[in-house]
Amino acid sequence: MLLVKEELLGALAAALDKLSPGAGAKATFESPKVAAHGDLACTAAMQLAKPLKLNPRQVAESLKADLLQTPAFQRWVDALDIAGPGFINIRLKPAAKQQVVHEVLAAGEAYGRRAAIGRQVMVEFVSANPTGPLHVGHGRQAALGDAICNLYASQGWKVFREFYYNDAGVQIATLATSTQLRAKGLKPGDAGWPESAYNGDYIADIANDFLAKKTVRADDREFTASGDVEDLEGIRQFAVAYLRHEQDLDLQAFAVKFDNYYLESSLYTSGKVEATVRRLQDAGKTYEQDGALWLKSTDYGDDKDRVMRKSDGTYTYFVPDVAYHIAKWERGYQKAVNIQGTDHHGTIARVRAGLQAAGVGIPQGYPDYVLHTMVRVMRGGEEVKISKRAGGYVTLRDLIDWTSKDAVRFFLLSRKPDTEYVFDVDLALAQNNDNPVYYVQYAHARICSVLAAWGGDAATLKDADLSALESPPALALMLQLAKYPDMLTSAAQDFAPHDVTFYLRDLASTYHSYYDAERILVDDEAVKRSRLALVAATAQVLRNGLAMLGVGAPEKM
Repeated sequence: MLLVKEELLGALAAALDKLSPGAGAKATFESPKVAAHGDLACTAAMQLAKPLKLNPRQVAESLKADLLQTPAFQRWVDALDIAGPGFINIRLKPAAKQQVVHEVLAAGEAYGRRAAIGRQVMVEFVSANPTGPLHVGHGRQAALGDAICNLYASQGWKVFREFYYNDAGVQIATLATSTQLRAKGLKPGDAGWPESAYNGDYIADIANDFLAKKTVRADDREFTASGDVEDLEGIRQFAVAYLRHEQDLDLQAFAVKFDNYYLESSLYTSGKVEATVRRLQDAGKTYEQDGALWLKSTDYGDDKDRVMRKSDGTYTYFVPDVAYHIAKWERGYQKAVNIQGTDHHGTIARVRAGLQAAGVGIPQGYPDYVLHTMVRVMRGGEEVKISKRAGGYVTLRDLIDWTSKDAVRFFLLSRKPDTEYVFDVDLALAQNNDNPVYYVQYAHARICSVLAAWGGDAATLKDADLSALESPPALALMLQLAKYPDMLTSAAQDFAPHDVTFYLRDLASTYHSYYDAERILVDDEAVKRSRLALVAATAQVLRNGLAMLGVGAPEKM
């Protein structure tokens, strides 16, 4: 129906320009909230009424008369109705809705995708310091980041995935000390075991492998252990490589890949942090007070000025963030998206203030942030809080092992990022309509079963005569298929992968209703082929939508 909408939009734009020169540039259709009102809606009459100094219904009547004279509306539109203060509701002919089946089958995996636009975006997500296993919050972030990357790619962007972490600092020093103590035979609860140490069983695993002089390889580093318990620096490097390798395994199980790993420590060793501080000082955006260096962040909307360099000479954590984002900009990423937990909310204003103050041409609002809440896990009607391996939280791998990669991804994407989410393990395992991922995947498998029973060549359905698809259930299903491209565009613009999950559930529901209403493998060959083409197109869109979420589309269940 893309061609149909393009022709109708062109006709609408011309009619609007006739009423008010230049108005055609804003020509658009909306989807009526109530299906009975029509297939498309236009609110232009109400928007033009004031500048034209006319009653909105008068404008709507004039616009309706002009539209009905156009070839596009005569070809594709069954009726135009004016409702309320000036809404124009459009009812399409069956032939208009049938076009979407041909479009889907012709485009295949590309249906809903836009051509390359020559722009690139960096999406930074997960970015977990290697101090322990990835927890379910990291899992939500991984699912969000990967889906947002897929959505941007669908809109023609060149997407770059980056993982930012630190291999130095207090947390890493604690990791090294904890591992060293384990290697020396101490364990949590023993006299001399620090309260700040990491207690999970994974620390003992790292210590044992270090003593065994093993070599560990991660995507971005490799290290061979010396086995010397006094080699604290070697223990640090081994532990970091070990946990980066563990992160890689978790991410592989979750089917998430990164293009680059960026070290926070490199911002210091390369001089980028010092260069950023000098840039801010030279711009007159800092001042000294109480032995500390402050950023005039209130000049850029922050609620108070922020300390950059403490009296002990160390930098506060937002300073390397400013340096890092200047580096992103200098690497050519004029669009950047950060997926982070809501605990990072306080850093947004100061990072953006630092970027503005640096005077390197970065626009206001850079980078974009998508903040997500943590995840609670329920199993057997009770909240699960502890993983023996992690020593204090449920890991991403626990969740995948208990359910599946597909269930974890779909569930974690099924709500807005900033809303609380309870992951119900029992529901994720249920094989019924209450389980949303099962419901959607079952619709796809059901179609595959029909196509297998038919046994014909699905490629021949591209040329099927669709004129028999005129029943209300068939028309409703085709209209749902036609919504997919615009839904993708909106979901990408709003950083809203949850919109894809909602759409897929609606599409699955519409298909199940169609399947219950009409037999597909009928004796009439023409009718059978038209219905097979419709369900094959539905399976394709289900596959495409699930792929956006990184979820599989099984052919059998």
